[in-house]
Amino acid sequence: MANKNASQKAGQKDELQNVGEVLTRSEQFIENNQKNLLVALLVIVLVVSGVLLFRNSYMGPREKEAQEMIFRGEQYFAADSFELALYGDDYEFIGFEGIIDNYGITKTAKLASAYAGLCYKHMGDYEKAIDKLSKLNAVDIMVSPSLTGAIGDCYVELDQLQKALPYFERAGQADNNLLAPVYLMKAGRVYEALGRYEKAGEAYQRIKKNYPLSQEGLNVDRYIERTRLQK
Repeated sequence: MANKNASQKAGQKDELQNVGEVLTRSEQFIENNQKNLLVALLVIVLVVSGVLLFRNSYMGPREKEAQEMIFRGEQYFAADSFELALYGDDYEFIGFEGIIDNYGITKTAKLASAYAGLCYKHMGDYEKAIDKLSKLNAVDIMVSPSLTGAIGDCYVELDQLQKALPYFERAGQADNNLLAPVYLMKAGRVYEALGRYEKAGEAYQRIKKNYPLSQEGLNVDRYIERTRLQK
């Protein structure tokens, strides 16, 4: 029993000695690299401080300016004055393009890009519309079926039906009872134009099943029958 206690005490002593050696090595490392560690810590502090200063002193005011500027553009857009909305007027409004150029890293500039893309679409400049809308973050496009569908509309106008389909399909999957059936209907009609009647029928059936009370759902039976006869 005495031997066992002696062994335990010896083991504990060895463990304490090992811990002490580890702590000593750590202290030695800190002492030897104190200057480098302080420099690294200072860099981290400066970076964090710089980011906060940038957000509060620069981004905040810039965002506010952009928000005040875009309001006039939204009014022009609502009035179908797309050129004025895009390029500005003879007064203080610089247009959506001006907001993109001058406030490019703000959230409002991203909104201006969406508006600009829709303006180009309404003006018939479909390639520019696709360019603007496609540059938006994928997440932004996914959460807005109208933007996704607008790209599909542009491809249809350019007679590039195959390219339009993924956008209509994606917009048709949105959790939006108003817009989803609209784009499912567009997908179905494009499938028909491409002679893919089975896929067209599937799109129409989704409208019938998921959106029976929508405007598209109330009229979808005749489209389903038409594709059935074409198979």
